[in-house]
Amino acid sequence: MSLNALSTSTAGLAATQAAINIVSQNVANAGTAGYVRRTLTPVAVGPNNSGVATGTITRSFDAAALKQLRLETSGAAYTATRAEITGQLDALYGTPGSSSSLDGTLNTFTQSLQELSANPTSAAARSTVLGNASALASQINGAASTVQNLRTGVESQLGADTTAAGALLKSIASLNGRIQNTSNDSALADFQDQRDQAINSLSSYMDVKTVTQSDGTISVMTQSGATLVDRSNAATLSFDGRGTLNAGSTYSTDPTQRTVGTVTATLAGGGRIDLGEPGVLRSGSLAAGFELRDQTLPQAQRQLDDLAAGLATALTNTSTTGTLSSGATTISVGAMKPGNTLTFPVTDTAGTVRNVTLVASATSSGKIVPAAQTTDANGLTLTFDASAGPTGYATAIQAAFATFSADPASAAYKLPPLGVTPGPAASTSATLTLTAGGKVAAAATASVSAVSATDLNTGNPSIALFVDGNANALYTGSFDNGSQLTGFAQRITVNNSISASPSALTATSATDTSASGARAQKLFVALTSTPTTFSSSSGIGGVSAPYSTSVVGFAQDIIAAQGAASANAASLNDSQQTALSTAQGRFAAGAGVNVDQEMSNLIALQNAYGANARVLSAARDMLNQLLQI
Repeated sequence: MSLNALSTSTAGLAATQAAINIVSQNVANAGTAGYVRRTLTPVAVGPNNSGVATGTITRSFDAAALKQLRLETSGAAYTATRAEITGQLDALYGTPGSSSSLDGTLNTFTQSLQELSANPTSAAARSTVLGNASALASQINGAASTVQNLRTGVESQLGADTTAAGALLKSIASLNGRIQNTSNDSALADFQDQRDQAINSLSSYMDVKTVTQSDGTISVMTQSGATLVDRSNAATLSFDGRGTLNAGSTYSTDPTQRTVGTVTATLAGGGRIDLGEPGVLRSGSLAAGFELRDQTLPQAQRQLDDLAAGLATALTNTSTTGTLSSGATTISVGAMKPGNTLTFPVTDTAGTVRNVTLVASATSSGKIVPAAQTTDANGLTLTFDASAGPTGYATAIQAAFATFSADPASAAYKLPPLGVTPGPAASTSATLTLTAGGKVAAAATASVSAVSATDLNTGNPSIALFVDGNANALYTGSFDNGSQLTGFAQRITVNNSISASPSALTATSATDTSASGARAQKLFVALTSTPTTFSSSSGIGGVSAPYSTSVVGFAQDIIAAQGAASANAASLNDSQQTALSTAQGRFAAGAGVNVDQEMSNLIALQNAYGANARVLSAARDMLNQLLQI
């Protein structure tokens, strides 16, 4: 009995001492980030479980809480990144209604037009109009440049995040290898802590999920299923940043068309995954960066481009509406410059009304303009060669329809056969009847530039007050050398010809240059109350159809939309940060070290240690008595 007691108490002392060491380690690491509380569970051994062994060291944590923590970490990084950039974007436009805000500057400009209409002979009033126009153009220039600076900053941050995420993947793979080859329980737990901490850090960059393998290693994948770590093999991440971005910098799945950087994951087997492709990453700072760079900020650029285009065309273009009869529409149009448009709604074969827009061109006919560059992303926009003038419009439009019909892409539009019948035509105008198998849904409309950048009288009251800074050119929205709209907000400026001859602002008519307030008043009306069509791609008023409002109204809508987006992003971020804090607390409750609890455990272990020691002492005394017999 005493020999068994001696063996049992000795094993008990060893097991208790090991448990005390674990408690001491827990207490010592109570404040260590990523440390998970250890426990030691002794196991019974020997005949009839008469003995005890030290057992194994295990990490005490809630796996579900850890999974939730990683999801919330990804979400919090995503919302924080978006909230920061949308807040900066909102600040670009100033406080709504203030004199320095975008709408305030526009209002100051329109008010000066009204004042000029009341004082047409005042040289000071004309100078004020030009000064306010220049200030408005400069503010739009600056806002658009800042949008691209934000995009460039996001591009740079994507590169830094890619480097950090790639290092974490390598660390996770390396720790997998160590865990696979480690038999020491204490070292194993340390490696597992380090690996979990690395995965937690990785989740702030991208949404990840893990799968535990039978050998103790962990595979790491994105939520969309792309495997980034498999045992001791990690994907290599690279980012081909493009430096400074501009309004024309866009993402494409075609590497030859892409003009921004993307994250490429090169797998151990040589396979490559484009993590920048929409849908591959769904959360984390990388996903937020791609969304901001490729969607949010380009839409802000488009809003400013549309505002600039509206400012220019509201003062230069005249609109004409045709007639509708028996499912066909007839309209008379003047000489069209490249970029001027002719639009007629058609009911497609699915019963949906779709706008067909013909864009005058000097170089091409029948080219389908990419939806993102058009006013109506759900319509069809075709170019037609208008270089022959009004007498050739019918022939050129019919040729454009024929080219479109032969294009395999035309099937997606589900349009009935399109046609045009010529009417009377002269060098200055043409009458056209547009058909679509009796499915024309409304009368055609045309928007034609009535002026030039240098002739300040023809077209009166229209005038090219705002022009494209590239060679002081008239803005028409041409597609002949790429989209003139793209980046126009950076280029809009006051016409040099008007700056040199301010009296043109008050010219009575094309033939009478005496001062009159009529022209300034009509320019005021054109900006403040005349409806102008803005692109559905701007996201203002919905994304399914073009949006019609005044130029001043559109500026106000931009500010309101950005303010609402910033407020929503901030609110979402606040909610997500609360969710992250809750997840951290839940995980810490199961995995963290409670010093009070550890002290209580230590007292119990000390008592157990004392009991085993007393058994050992009693056994020693019995043996001494036996030896003395």
